[in-house]
Amino acid sequence: QVQLVESGGGLVQAGGSLRLSCAASGSIFSINVMGWYRQAPGKQRELVAAITSGGSTNYADSVKGRFTISRNNAKNTVYLQMNSLKPEDTAVYYCNAHLTSRGYYTGDYWGQGTQVTVSS
Repeated sequence: QVQLVESGGGLVQAGGSLRLSCAASGSIFSINVMGWYRQAPGKQRELVAAITSGGSTNYADSVKGRFTISRNNAKNTVYLQMNSLKPEDTAVYYCNAHLTSRGYYTGDYWGQGTQVTVSS
């Protein structure tokens, strides 16, 4: 079994910062891509940022220059530093890992989600 556990969400004023963390544990052979998605009420889940095991990153246009994704491969952990937060960043943020388990199953795993609320 594989688990992704997120932490770091909360309530912050516009212009503030938050840092999200997500640790993957369990029967993991390797993790290729780790990323963060978000889903606001009434909207589809969208990619926020992703990072490969080699450190290549990809960001949604709406967060470029404000959010930074990073990763600790040794700890199977991914981080999302969110600065200059805006009310439109309010959403449930989900951690995602595309990984291969020790049973050699490759697929996507998700965390339970953490709420980020930005007040104006």
